[in-house]
Amino acid sequence: MIGVNFSWEKLGRVFSPSADAPDHPWIQSYAQSPASILLDDRIRVFFCSRESQPTDGQFLSRIFYVDLDRRDPTKLLAICEEPIIELGGLGCFDQFGMNPLSVIRVGNELRIYYAGWTRCQAVPFNSAIGMVAGSTDDGSFSRFAKGPVLSYAPDEPFTVGSPRIKSFDSSYYLWYAAGRKWMQGPDRPEPIYKIRLATSVDGTNWKRFGADLISDVLGEDECQASAEVIAIEGHYHMFFSYRPALGYKEPANGYRIGYAQSNDLTTWTRDDSRAGIGMSDDGWDSESVSYPNLLAVDDETYMFYQGNGMGESGFGVARLAESS
Repeated sequence: MIGVNFSWEKLGRVFSPSADAPDHPWIQSYAQSPASILLDDRIRVFFCSRESQPTDGQFLSRIFYVDLDRRDPTKLLAICEEPIIELGGLGCFDQFGMNPLSVIRVGNELRIYYAGWTRCQAVPFNSAIGMVAGSTDDGSFSRFAKGPVLSYAPDEPFTVGSPRIKSFDSSYYLWYAAGRKWMQGPDRPEPIYKIRLATSVDGTNWKRFGADLISDVLGEDECQASAEVIAIEGHYHMFFSYRPALGYKEPANGYRIGYAQSNDLTTWTRDDSRAGIGMSDDGWDSESVSYPNLLAVDDETYMFYQGNGMGESGFGVARLAESS
């Protein structure tokens, strides 16, 4: 395989709830997991956000979107007024949150795959992957089903989330993070999760590949998520997030963006030095960069990503300056 070195030019922060939507009744904190789609005259970026601090200390995360100028993705055009869909009902897998997410166009329909959250007693949460579908015209969405499309399995007994959906050669590929174990941290248990793959011909019935895809650089307790894959001249390139299991809220241990390449979408060679994007010296993405999302617009390729505090500071965009 031919090695590729990427170089990204950061264009700046695109959206911050405190700066861009201070009076929005729903979007009070965090803009997490940006997932973009190109419409005729604009870029629509879906993301997850939360209301103000609840009385019980447990946030609820919902899906929203902003519209950006197609010619300048740092220019904010509009912010949606309400969540695109309400949380799941009593006892459903997504009763307490929807985050992260990924979007794909299927004909005139948009499909959003997301991690739905349930609260637990022994550990803080569990998650499974659900799907909603909607029109590109009016922005209305409905659930595919009350239950998830991908959930726990004998070899994946814990959290299943962080979906990234793509279509190659008439098949759907869903990269996701599967929990391998829980580790007791100083304040609460923390999950260890690795990137895995499932494939489908219809986007709803999935066959799991059944193996971790990416090697570790931080030891066996490294956490990996948000595998964004693009194809260039017959080769596949993955940008993903990684961090240590514990202490990741400290600046020295925050999320980073890693890189791997493949010829067949299943066997990956990791080389983070080729990713071409890191933390800034100061500002909103100086402690963490994560959850990359790539979008081709006309002759440009953009990467949307979240910054400090796992998206608490909002999300921004970078432009592909060079790949060689």
